[in-house]
Amino acid sequence: MSGSAEFDVVVVGAGSAGIAAAGRLKAAGVSALLLEAKDRVGGRAHTVQAGAGAAIDLGCGWLHSADRNEWAALVQPLGFTLDRSAAAWSRPALTVNFPAADQAAFHKVFMAFEDRLERAAEGETDLVASSLIREDERRWAPLLNAFSGYYNGAPFDQISVKDYAAYQPTDENWRVREGYGALISAYAADLEVRLSTPVKQIEHGGPGVRLGTDAGVVAARTAIVAVSSTILAEERLVFDPPLPDKLDAAAALPLGHVEKAYLKLRRPEAFPVETMVRGRTDTADTGGYTFRPMGMPVIEGFYGGNLAAALEMEAEGAFAAFAIHELVAVFGSDFRRQVEAITESSWRTDPFIRGAYSHAQVGRAGARAVLAAPVAGRLFFAGEACSPHAFSTAHGAFETGVAAAEAALAALT
Repeated sequence: MSGSAEFDVVVVGAGSAGIAAAGRLKAAGVSALLLEAKDRVGGRAHTVQAGAGAAIDLGCGWLHSADRNEWAALVQPLGFTLDRSAAAWSRPALTVNFPAADQAAFHKVFMAFEDRLERAAEGETDLVASSLIREDERRWAPLLNAFSGYYNGAPFDQISVKDYAAYQPTDENWRVREGYGALISAYAADLEVRLSTPVKQIEHGGPGVRLGTDAGVVAARTAIVAVSSTILAEERLVFDPPLPDKLDAAAALPLGHVEKAYLKLRRPEAFPVETMVRGRTDTADTGGYTFRPMGMPVIEGFYGGNLAAALEMEAEGAFAAFAIHELVAVFGSDFRRQVEAITESSWRTDPFIRGAYSHAQVGRAGARAVLAAPVAGRLFFAGEACSPHAFSTAHGAFETGVAAAEAALAALT
């Protein structure tokens, strides 16, 4: 490839990290361009409308650690609305198929298990998280693994104890009434972005960098790479010269399987607002359901781990069909007439993302720092997988984007 420098910095990927990086570069007054493979910005943040007043997030939906979340600080300045109501998972679920005594027993087991995880992470040797489930807790192992599927994207037998403990959230979890994805997209409105422009190669061996796309070569003094770890691991973006350490680190940080499905409630008043329902309690292959989130007349189904991986391989509509099947088993056959499918996500099959959010393989928690490290003062890396303590979140991605932009600015001077 050839070409002279057109920009100070090119940012590859217009998700939360790339948008945050480009915003910081714009504020600094340098010339910056965002190249995005998809036909929209936002990456794994995507809001769709489901009727009047119903904005639903197919990707990230919660402002986790909202008291220190940069996106939360931007909600009101960008003209959006914060919702601080308590999360459905923080309150007891419906007891129709999960008696209150069982819920209390599971909560006690879960808290003890997490305490063992935290203490085990202080040791020198990393462990597989499932090894810390005690024999007398086996009754609750399916629900523990269902939780891990939602939280990590994989069951606990694939989760590093050290990586799990490295995630440091606060207890503040808020939402954006108009949608988290809509908020992130709004922040990108004044940035220079080229959509539908996947970068296939980055040449970085000489002065500056040259980025190959189907529309031609884009040249810059530096570049920030803010694509998912799976895109890097699968070498859908090729580096010249090669960066084997980056590929190895990305492969050690696979994106898990987490998907959503939304159903419309024909009689929403029949159910209380912000109510949690467990599909089943005897298997990890079950969904978690929030009835009427933020008062909307919908059910949000949440699926993770092996169940999500299996349903992703089926035809479109598999998640909604599974949701209806599980909920009919809970509420009876008449429930089928009370709902209809709206939409569902499919992050694993998205060719420009290839999964939900990252978890480190056992023994590889240090891969996050390797992935985030700059290369020769010309290439910088960002994204949730690069975050040391807030991975799997949009605000963790935001933080890494700003950090990469600061590093690029320092290199430019």
